[in-house]
Amino acid sequence: MDEEMTITVDSEEYVLRPEGDSLKVGRRMGGETTWLDDVELASLPADARIALDRGNTSDAALVLALRGVVAAEVRRGG
Repeated sequence: MDEEMTITVDSEEYVLRPEGDSLKVGRRMGGETTWLDDVELASLPADARIALDRGNTSDAALVLALRGVVAAEVRRGG
């Protein structure tokens, strides 16, 4: 995965952008992207990393992993 991609998790759209060994997760609002979290790629399940590499944003493993990232952000109050 070399560029930003959009993924839908629970009817909400998120933006994913790789940066080295991490993945930035954000949301677009009013034309601007608000970055919510940086996730170490190694912390994602292997199937989710493979889906990212392929750009497969509909993969169940990737959606599940991102659902966890989003839930953690909500719990932190983001």
